[in-house]
Amino acid sequence: MAAIRVLPDLLIDQIAAGEVVDRPAAALKELLENSLDAQPSQITVDLQNGGIALIRVTDDGHGIARDDLPFAFARHATSKIHSLDDLERVATLGFRGEALASIAAVAHVALASRTPQDKHAWSINASGGALTEVKPAALAAGTRIDVRDLYFNTPARRKFVRSEATEFAHSENAFRRVALARPDIGFTLTHNGRAQGLLKPQSLAARIGAVLGDEFAAAAIAVDESAGLRLTGLAGLPAYSRSARDAQFFFVNGRFVRDKLVSHAIRQAYRDVLHHERHPAFALFLEIDPARVDVNVHPAKIEVRFRDAHALHQFIFHALNKALSRTAAGASPAMADAAAFTDGTLPAAPFMPQPDTTVRRPYGHQAQMPLHAGAQPAFYETLFRPGVPVAPPDAVPQTADDTHEMPPLGFALAQLSGIYILAQNNRGLVVVDMHAAHERIVYERIKTALDQHTLATQSLLIPVSFAADRLDVAAAAENQPVLHEIGFDIAALSPTTLAVRAVPAVLADADAAQLARDVLRDVREYGAGRVLTERRNELLSTMACHAAVRANRKLGIAEMNALLREMEITERSGQCNHGRPTWFEVSVADLDKMFMRGR
Repeated sequence: MAAIRVLPDLLIDQIAAGEVVDRPAAALKELLENSLDAQPSQITVDLQNGGIALIRVTDDGHGIARDDLPFAFARHATSKIHSLDDLERVATLGFRGEALASIAAVAHVALASRTPQDKHAWSINASGGALTEVKPAALAAGTRIDVRDLYFNTPARRKFVRSEATEFAHSENAFRRVALARPDIGFTLTHNGRAQGLLKPQSLAARIGAVLGDEFAAAAIAVDESAGLRLTGLAGLPAYSRSARDAQFFFVNGRFVRDKLVSHAIRQAYRDVLHHERHPAFALFLEIDPARVDVNVHPAKIEVRFRDAHALHQFIFHALNKALSRTAAGASPAMADAAAFTDGTLPAAPFMPQPDTTVRRPYGHQAQMPLHAGAQPAFYETLFRPGVPVAPPDAVPQTADDTHEMPPLGFALAQLSGIYILAQNNRGLVVVDMHAAHERIVYERIKTALDQHTLATQSLLIPVSFAADRLDVAAAAENQPVLHEIGFDIAALSPTTLAVRAVPAVLADADAAQLARDVLRDVREYGAGRVLTERRNELLSTMACHAAVRANRKLGIAEMNALLREMEITERSGQCNHGRPTWFEVSVADLDKMFMRGR
C-alpha cells in the first residue's frame, strides 16, 4: 500500500481550481465578485477567445496595498473575515481566499493595484503558483487583473473547454448576473476588441430592463414585500413564460444563487397561472440578515442554506402569489412607464379595481348583476342576463367629461368568429378570448367558495346516469366525503352505472356525466387526500373548463360587457388557468401605424 504523503501546494491549488474555476466564466465570476467587494463605481471586462486567451477585469475600487499584493495569491488569505463570527455573518461576496490562488495555479496572472494613499500603482505576477517581485506600475486607481492562457498547465482540464462562442456565452451570462446585482455600478464588456455591453449606473428597474430586455420589462410585475426580510424585483407575467429556465435570476444579499427551496416556492406561486411545462421569468432580490443564511456551502458560493427554510419558503411563496393575484385584466404591467423609476426603486404593484358587481355605463344605464359563486339560478343565467338594456356602442359620447368613466377593458363592440370579444377602451381596441377569460373567472369563484366553505350545490331535476367501469364506481363509493366537499352527489345505480344527482351550482350547465368522469379520474389517480391538497387547483381547473362558455356561443352586448366587468375584478384574470393571455390591447397609435396614417 502506498504511503500517505502531503500534496505539493501547486497540486492542491490545481485540485481546488477544478471546483472553483471549472471554465472561464467561473474565473470571471470570482474576479467580478472581488471587484464588487472593493466598492467601485465602474467595472470594465475585456475578453479574448471567450475568456480562454484573456480575462481582464478593471475596477476603480479601493485597491490593494503594496504589502498585501503577495498575500492576494495565498490560499485562505483574505481581508473579508477574521473569525468564525465573521464567517457566520459574512456580507461580502468573497471570503474564502481561494479564488485568486486557484486561478493563478492554472493560468498566467498579472495583478496591478493602487490605493487612494499610494502615489502610483504596484504590480505582481503569478504563473503556475510562482510569484514575481512587486514592481511599480501605471494605473489611475483601483485594480486590474489579467488572466491569460487559462489551463495552460492542465491539458486534461483544457480538453473540456468548449468552443469560443460557447465559453463567451457562459462568460456573458456571468457578467449579466453581476450587473443585475449592482445597478449602482457602471459595467462595460468587450470581446475580441468589440463592445458587447455598456451599462451606466441606473435604477434597479432600469437595469433589469437593460439586461433582460424590453420584452421582459413590458411583461413583468413588481414585487416588493417585507416581513423582517425583503423581496423585491420583477416577476414575468405567465404569458411571458419560457420553455427553459434561462431567464431566472435570484439574488440573496446581492449574491446570485441557485436554491431548490427558493425554486420550489416560486414554482408553487406560479402553479395556478402557468402550464407545468413552461417556466417563469424573474429577477428577484432577497435581503436577509446574513446570520440567517449560510453562504459557506459550496466552493463556487452559488448554493446557500437558510436557517429557517420553511418560513423563507412561505414568505417567497406568499410575496409572489400576492403580486400575481393582482394581475386583474385591464391592469397595466408594472414596467409600462420607465419614467416612474428614476428614484432607483421598483414601482408599486399595478392597480386592481375593488370587487363591485355594478356594471357602469357612462351613457346612463346601470345593470345590477349578483355574481356570487353559489348564487341561484344556474351560472350562465347569473353571469349573463340577456335583456339588460344597453345602449349601442356608437352611442357613447366621446367627450372629456365622461372618458374617465371608461373601464379598463372598455365596452363590447362585437363578437368575432364566436371566439373573441372586440371592445373599445380609451386607448384603442381590446380583444378578449371569451372561453379563456370565463374559465379563469369560474375557477377563481370555485376556489374562493371552497376556501370559504360556501360552495353551493345544485341538485339536478333529473339525475344524469352514465356507464362507468367498476373502478370509477368503487372510487365514487369510497370517496363520498371528498365529492360532497367539492359539491358533487354521485351514487351507484349498478356495478357499472353511476348517477350524478348534484353538482356545484356554478357548474350547473356543464356536461354532468363528463364532468363526473374527469373528477373521478383525478380521485382515482391521485387519491382523495392529494386531490384536496397539492392537486386541488388542477381539479378545480378541470371543473372550471367544463363550465366556461364554449366557442361559437353567441353572446349579446350585455353578456359580453358582463364578462369584461368580471375580468376587471377577478384576480389573475389576465391569463387563463394554463398561463395563456386572456386579452390583449391594440392602441389607436398602433392602428395608425398599420394603416400608415399621418405619413
